[in-house]
Amino acid sequence: MNRRTARENAVLALFEYSFGANEMAEIIAASREAEEYAVDPYGEALLINFSAHQPEVDEKIASALKRGWTLARLPRVNTAILRLAVTEMFFSGKDDMDSIVINEAVELTKKYSGEDDYQFVNGLLGTLSRAREQA
Repeated sequence: MNRRTARENAVLALFEYSFGANEMAEIIAASREAEEYAVDPYGEALLINFSAHQPEVDEKIASALKRGWTLARLPRVNTAILRLAVTEMFFSGKDDMDSIVINEAVELTKKYSGEDDYQFVNGLLGTLSRAREQA
């Protein structure tokens, strides 16, 4: 499985997780049993990393939102995409992959979200990436 598919399947798992019915380990196991959209080891590592850093990931996203916006106001699919991208950008130990991660997030947004939502996702992730470069 290539990284693009791994990220896509991990986003779908995060989307399911956003409904709060199951724990991440249960979602990963169920995805593998169903085989379609199975989370591979790379996706699993991202999801476990997200679980370990969820408050920090959500804070980074919230810090880049315009005033008056909260994470709860975002569509769930956009939140899942942003969470995975921020996890990979800031908590994977690979600081030089921002452009790849942002591009993948934009492509997932084009596939799963509203018509112009990719611009929002691109802008937010770009803001976070530039802020880290300036720090």
